[in-house]
Amino acid sequence: MISPLKWIAGSMLCAASALSPLAALAQVSATVSPAAALASDTRSEDDAFLLLRDAARKDDVEKADFYAARLTNYQIPSYVDYYRLKPRIKQLTEAQFRDYLNRYKGSAIADRFRNDWLLELGRKRDWVVFDEQYPQFALDDDTQLKCYALMSRAAKGQNVAPEARNLLVSPPGYGEACGSLIAALAQNGQFDANDLWAQIRLAGQTNATGPARRIALLLGASDAKMAQAIDLPALMLAKGPGPSRADHEMYLVAIGRMAKSTLKLGVVALQKASPSLTPQEQAIGWSNLALQASYSLAPEAFEYWQKANGAPLTLEQMQWKTRIALREGNWPMVKSSIQAMPASLRTDPTWVYWLARAQQAETPGRPNAQADVLYRTIADQSNFYGLLANEELGNHLVLPPPGQPVSPTEIAAMAANPGLQRALKFFNMRLRFEGTREWNWELRSMTDRQHLAAAEFARQNNVLDRMVNTSDRTRLEVDYTQRYPTPHDDVMHPATQTLGLDKAWVYGLIRQESRFIMDAQSHVGASGLMQVMPSTARYVAKKIGLTDFVTETLSDVRTNVLLGTNYLNMVLGGLDGSQVLASAAYNAGPGRLRIWRATMTRPLEGAVFAETIPYTETRGYVKNVMANATYYAALFEKSPQSLKARLGTVGPKNSAVAADLPSSN
Repeated sequence: MISPLKWIAGSMLCAASALSPLAALAQVSATVSPAAALASDTRSEDDAFLLLRDAARKDDVEKADFYAARLTNYQIPSYVDYYRLKPRIKQLTEAQFRDYLNRYKGSAIADRFRNDWLLELGRKRDWVVFDEQYPQFALDDDTQLKCYALMSRAAKGQNVAPEARNLLVSPPGYGEACGSLIAALAQNGQFDANDLWAQIRLAGQTNATGPARRIALLLGASDAKMAQAIDLPALMLAKGPGPSRADHEMYLVAIGRMAKSTLKLGVVALQKASPSLTPQEQAIGWSNLALQASYSLAPEAFEYWQKANGAPLTLEQMQWKTRIALREGNWPMVKSSIQAMPASLRTDPTWVYWLARAQQAETPGRPNAQADVLYRTIADQSNFYGLLANEELGNHLVLPPPGQPVSPTEIAAMAANPGLQRALKFFNMRLRFEGTREWNWELRSMTDRQHLAAAEFARQNNVLDRMVNTSDRTRLEVDYTQRYPTPHDDVMHPATQTLGLDKAWVYGLIRQESRFIMDAQSHVGASGLMQVMPSTARYVAKKIGLTDFVTETLSDVRTNVLLGTNYLNMVLGGLDGSQVLASAAYNAGPGRLRIWRATMTRPLEGAVFAETIPYTETRGYVKNVMANATYYAALFEKSPQSLKARLGTVGPKNSAVAADLPSSN
């Protein structure tokens, strides 16, 4: 940690010392002139680098130049130059871009700089240089650039509509590039009215008013009415549907938006308008209602999906139609819904597994060759559904004996890697984003042995999240002690033993919560190893009689584990001892868990409950925690483990969990 006390003098010292280092740096940068800020002889180059980074992020050209000029011998010159150039990115010449890329060729930050340049080339429609540079963009992880690449190809007369339909699935992230792509495809006839209305329906589902308005104009419809359908649906519904297709489509969007807040009013609006709607329009209306009913796990959701038969569905709708069929135990609908998905969804382990289960349901009590073929396609994967598929084939999780440990020579090669060195430098400066980018960049072409060596190098430097992430990438050689580490066991073992908690489950939860980053802090303020909210910590401290607790001690391992495990035990005790339910409550809060559980009319197998959790984050969280716990149990007990047994069955009983229990994060 870089303390601001090293360089903040006089009356600024006391005020800044109460802030985090980055906050203190930002405050001084905002209130003190550059010359005064660097006046102290004790000012470190790292401090100046942080101020340079801050200036670049604010597009402050003058300050960026000032700090960069004082870092001429800094140990990471590529980043100094990048942060100096970034604020003036729109004014740079082609020669300046090429000069930087040549000087730092092959580096992570050069790839980032090429990303920036490509965005500018796309905005300028300079397809000649764009087409030259885009194949050299190694990460290729920018949706905007993918849209520009399709625009470039379309400008040359190529048919890119199928690829565009697969790409354009998240209107809130469209920006200038994807919006322009839609306009270009509409203009050249590759997108017809059905494509554009499908995009508008998608925008309505995702509350993307801006993209919806722009697409409405392409259709000759009123962008003001389009905005009203999304932002003020009650006004549109009160007027009823107009005579044109545009009026009907916008009315259907408004029905979905209204159902988001009041499902019953949405249903009434659709029923009232049905005589003037075509059968497909009615089905679209029911699909909008069904999606919102699914999010709340309303008992009417299954009926609404049946009424939506024949409607063109978004990817989100396809998945929720399947999830509701799972909750209903309607295997024929599960099967047909998955088979109707595009390949991009159908090949996801989630839907491979549930399609196999639907196939298996056709021959209860007897082997099903079609199901077994599907199970085998994912049974070698280490994820939640890979473990379940492996069990369906009759195998429990058994960890293989450890392989050949990495040698000091192999680890030394990692220590000498310039990119990993830069990553450690950034981690030590608490610049986790930059550190992770540098680390992951170096992993791209590594072998399994090199991944294991890099993971061990991370362990030696106490960067356990990178150890886990790096080791997770191996396929043929696996070190489960790297993938599932047990730091602080001297604290964890007595804490879990005293409470009677399953240590494998607690470690599985921590692996998902913080990846063992002690100073991890979530966007809502959860802190430490077990990501405990300050309000939760105070509540638990009071309950267990920890009278000297102060929030600042949440970063202390012993305090964090003590409060986190006690809170977890309270939640578990109020939820029939179900690890599935308690994991969900730990992430989303006991209140939401009570609501979700109250919608159940019959017991559900744990995997079905997990897959039908309404919150995307919590759904993934629970599945990961339970899979993690199974691996930890295999490590601890050295015996075959069953994820299905761990998941168990979740009953509809209205839980007695305390109503005043706060959320953990």
